[in-house]
Amino acid sequence: METLRLLALLLPMSFSSGINLYATILSAGLAIRYGWISNAPAGLEVLSYLPVIIIAGVFFLLEFFADKIQIIDNIWDFIHTFIRPVGAALLAIAVFGQLDPFIAVIAAMFAGSVALVSHGGKAGSRLALNSLTPMENVTNIAVSAVEDVGAGALTILALKYPYIA
Repeated sequence: METLRLLALLLPMSFSSGINLYATILSAGLAIRYGWISNAPAGLEVLSYLPVIIIAGVFFLLEFFADKIQIIDNIWDFIHTFIRPVGAALLAIAVFGQLDPFIAVIAAMFAGSVALVSHGGKAGSRLALNSLTPMENVTNIAVSAVEDVGAGALTILALKYPYIA
């Protein structure tokens, strides 16, 4: 039953990692550190360490601003095509690493695949949005803000109520 709960936690966290990896790590780290959630997997405790929170916060701020500028946004998404799925896979290894290594590898492949799909949807829709409205940046900023908040909220929901998320 614990493996099912961990898989239910991993799916939304992988999805949100594909949208904004740093918001996912930052919100999970803060939620664990400040006790907003009580049943986090032991492997995710590392996210609550202050250096991890600071680094995730710095990269979240970089992404926050990069995501609001149209051309920079597309370049950032291209680079993160290689980062977000790997980050999700590493989160899966952290969650399942203390269990059977076979399950950890399968979970890492699953998480990386989910993150790649959600990232592809995000990057593709943002590229289309930026192409359709090249001189208008208000929509880009609004969509980016919704993505940032959504990734953090989905992560906290997944940690607190994995089956609902």
